[in-house]
Amino acid sequence: MTHTPPPAGVFDAVATLRADDGHRFLLQRHPQSPVLRPSPLNAWEAMNVFNAAVLQHGGLFHMHYRAQGIDFVSSIGYAVSSDGLTWNKLERPVLAPREPYESRGVEDPRVTWHENDQCFYMAYTAYSPLGIMPCLARSHNLILWERLGPVIRGEDNKDHVLFPRKIGGRYVMFHRRPPSIWIAYSDDLLNWTDHREIMAPRPELAGWDEKRVGAGGVPIETPHGWLVLYHAYDQRHVYRLSAALLDLEDPSKVLRRPADFIMEPTETWEIRGDVPNVVFSCANPVVGDEVWLYYGGADRMVGLATCKLSDLMEFVLEP
Repeated sequence: MTHTPPPAGVFDAVATLRADDGHRFLLQRHPQSPVLRPSPLNAWEAMNVFNAAVLQHGGLFHMHYRAQGIDFVSSIGYAVSSDGLTWNKLERPVLAPREPYESRGVEDPRVTWHENDQCFYMAYTAYSPLGIMPCLARSHNLILWERLGPVIRGEDNKDHVLFPRKIGGRYVMFHRRPPSIWIAYSDDLLNWTDHREIMAPRPELAGWDEKRVGAGGVPIETPHGWLVLYHAYDQRHVYRLSAALLDLEDPSKVLRRPADFIMEPTETWEIRGDVPNVVFSCANPVVGDEVWLYYGGADRMVGLATCKLSDLMEFVLEP
């Protein structure tokens, strides 16, 4: 069958796949993906479920996911799994809009188990007429969450995620001042200082990360440095994913940032959805010797892609 290219400006997944010579390192989609779908039985998650945080704790996988009903106001739901593939959901969200700064939704959770504090922190985005605010909440059981409030005010900011331990005696967090990934430090989780841009768009390269970049899931500590996965999009608003390596003791230093990406939208449900041409991840837990990357496809469903941790490190460390 002859492939007919789409109109100018429309993402062409087939052409992208045909351009791959087989040597590019790419994440592999799990055959059971997507692993979470909207439920018409619950009004608050009837339209979309996406951008999920996932971690392992107590022998189970725990997922916190962004959900939307027909009003498109986001809440955060919870699901649990024994294998990371088949999920049982709670009937009600564990975090729903309550404060004035959350009136239009609570979005994009990223959940960190913090080694120093021995508790869970959820980084989530609050959306309201007041703007887009990065917020934190705390929990000891992953169900009941205590709001700590916005951590950056006075600017539209999101894509924040907390590191899993203190560095130099301080909490460390990524956030995004468009169009770049920034890092910041805090003594109390509420007052953040020493903001520094660490990863910016690269329009001089092939274009896939030329417009905007943002952090993914919780940074992974390795002997070589902090392994971070991140998203980016181009002028056509096509989202792709890649990885970078930061210094262990000074994560404001980027040691490696490959020029290529490791995932792009190719499945129909990643190309067509509420927001087309999107793969967007908030979670990359290490499961055995693999990285399991959970991602939102086209802001409609939750998918899973995997790779060997050693292969991902080889990709990042390759000169």
